[in-house]
Amino acid sequence: MTKSIFIDGASGTTGLEIADRLAGRAEFTLITLDDDKRKDPAAKREALNDADFVILCLPDDAAKEAVAMTTSSHTRIIDASTAHRVNPNWAYGFPEYRTGQHDRIANARLVSNPGCYPTGFLGLVAPLVAAGLIPADWPYSVNAVSGYSGGGKALIERFEGGDGADIGFRTYGLDLNHKHVAEMQQHAGLGLAPIFSPAVVRAFRGMVVEIPLPISVMPGSDDPDEMRAALSQHYAKSPVVKVHQDAPPAELLIRADQAPSDRLDLYVLSSPDGAQVRLLALLDNLGKGASGAAVQNLNIMAGLDETAGLRF
Repeated sequence: MTKSIFIDGASGTTGLEIADRLAGRAEFTLITLDDDKRKDPAAKREALNDADFVILCLPDDAAKEAVAMTTSSHTRIIDASTAHRVNPNWAYGFPEYRTGQHDRIANARLVSNPGCYPTGFLGLVAPLVAAGLIPADWPYSVNAVSGYSGGGKALIERFEGGDGADIGFRTYGLDLNHKHVAEMQQHAGLGLAPIFSPAVVRAFRGMVVEIPLPISVMPGSDDPDEMRAALSQHYAKSPVVKVHQDAPPAELLIRADQAPSDRLDLYVLSSPDGAQVRLLALLDNLGKGASGAAVQNLNIMAGLDETAGLRF
């Protein structure tokens, strides 16, 4: 049976990429609003309540308003904003990161799409904490770089022709109050908030997230191979997440013209003596970090192949 979908915020980067992944799929029909109706509250309310699925690609406050407008009990919502990611009434939309999460998403009416940086962090840290191989009560640091598309239209315009046309590297979150930190801490079950150091580079898309670990002085496992094996076992049945087993690469790259991807690649890299580890995640900030994750969650909620429409 065909299901209807309304993408609220369909003209933004995330909304456009979701629509592109849904193009040509017979399982869904898109509800769209004419340009002159997009800001009409009555038209929007009707679309929200008529749809079987709503995907919100909006700023936080607007997403909360859209949820409040959706009174139909049959409408199921995926929110791509930050607004509901630490709300216990919403299922966290990262099906692989802990046991049972796939089923929680499948049965949920309200699903919060994960943040791009937290996807990399949690993909590595959450299973290792759950397995007792690294401690929950440790001052973790997170170093990450992203393509500039993650900053939305304003940052895209800045990098592609505004006053930032000559920017090569942009670090931010310098007040140590980034909105992703609470999401990382809560869903990894950490006692301490991680120190998060995000940056943007001159590439449209792509992301590297890294957590350095001095395991020789940390409680838990002192064996990088044990950590790699635990992650491999955790993700063994995932068609989306790959834990790399081969020799450490000489380099990992984000290319300026990187192709879209909905995969999540994980690495456990260690020093020759095994005393230090670098946990690394590679993903597309617009793929598994945003639009691809939303489509994967939609597939799961609709009882379909979770990889339908995804790019690998």
